[in-house]
Amino acid sequence: MASRDAPPATSYAPPDVPSGVAALFLTIPFAFFLPELVFGFWVWTLVAATHVAYPLLQGWVLYVSLTSFLISLMFLMSYLFGFYKRFESWRVLDSLYHGTTGILYMSASVLQAYATIISEGHNLSHYYINVAASFFAFLTTLLYILHAFSIYYH
Repeated sequence: MASRDAPPATSYAPPDVPSGVAALFLTIPFAFFLPELVFGFWVWTLVAATHVAYPLLQGWVLYVSLTSFLISLMFLMSYLFGFYKRFESWRVLDSLYHGTTGILYMSASVLQAYATIISEGHNLSHYYINVAASFFAFLTTLLYILHAFSIYYH
């Protein structure tokens, strides 16, 4: 009779994260963290700076941008402090988070652009702030999607 050996255990190596703060911010995909945080901060700051005339639309934008900002900040801290080394599936979690956030940010960007279009006839300074918020929302969407793909292919 043939002996049946157990298949080898499958394990995933933790992601190759460069050591040092400067090296972390200069390598792809980890270089996306700071622009995501900065532009995400600008989105919710600009939306909050206007008169939120459409709370259902811009409330979703504020929720997505603020939640994404805080979770991305936690991801950045976990990379800086090395918490990712404790978990084998960290790369999958990171890719799923950034992919899901990219999709949610796309919906928020479209809603912010719609709120900008329908607020064109009102206060002109709020309109310009909404235009800037829409621009940064689409830019942040692009960054989250690029981060998800670069983690997936890294």
